[in-house]
Amino acid sequence: MTQRRFTPASLIAGLAAATALALPGVAMASGYIHPANNEAGATVHPSHFQSSTTRAQVIADAEAAVREGGSSRFNTGKYPAPKAQASQGKSRQDVINELMQETPAQREARQRAMGG
Repeated sequence: MTQRRFTPASLIAGLAAATALALPGVAMASGYIHPANNEAGATVHPSHFQSSTTRAQVIADAEAAVREGGSSRFNTGKYPAPKAQASQGKSRQDVINELMQETPAQREARQRAMGG
């Protein structure tokens, strides 16, 4: 019966494999959400959350959103937002005439731009 010796190459390969298998777990440990073996599939740990935004910046952003009519429209019953004033642009017939006079290349470019 012969004995197999561990060579330095096999030891290095084993250490590399162990490190590669352990790294995802280490990365997940510092995250906000951790995988769990339950129905939800994850657990949330708020104490692990790290943000670069300060409380003052968040408050300033919220105030700016309210000034611009963000969530205040929902809270004050001003939803949907008032319609913008119609500008004195082209009439319906003007637009139809332009579409009838466009070249095939222009039509293809317009349809490509519109996703059609």
